[in-house]
Amino acid sequence: MQNACIRKGEALPHSHEAAPGCKGLRRDFQKGDIAVTTGTNRIMDEFAKMMTDAAGAAQGVKKEIETAFASQAERWLNSMDVVRREEFEAVREMAIKAREENEALKARIEALEAKPARAAKADKPSQQS
Repeated sequence: MQNACIRKGEALPHSHEAAPGCKGLRRDFQKGDIAVTTGTNRIMDEFAKMMTDAAGAAQGVKKEIETAFASQAERWLNSMDVVRREEFEAVREMAIKAREENEALKARIEALEAKPARAAKADKPSQQS
C-alpha cells in the first residue's frame, strides 16, 4: 500500500507528514485504485449515482405494479365469468353460420310447402268441371 493525500480530486502519493500544504485528508491506496473526488465534483457524482439508482428502482417498481395490476384484473374478470375476446369471436362466427343455415333451410321448407299447394290448386279446377 502507498500513502496518498487527496487534494483537488487527485491522489497525491507522498509521506503524509512531509507534504507541504496537505490539509490532512489521507487515505491508503493500493496500486490501480481510482482517486476519490472531493468537493463539488464528488457531490455531483454522488447525486448522479443516486438519481441513476432511483430511476432504475422506479422502472422496477413500474414493472412490478403493471404485473400486479394485470394479474388482479385477470382474477377479477375470471370471477365475473367474462369471456375472452377470442372465445366471443368464435361463438359469433358460429352464430352467423347458424343463422345463414337457418335462412337457407327456411327458404327450402317454403319451396317444398309451395309445391303441394300449387299441385292442389292445379287439381281443383279439373275437379270442378
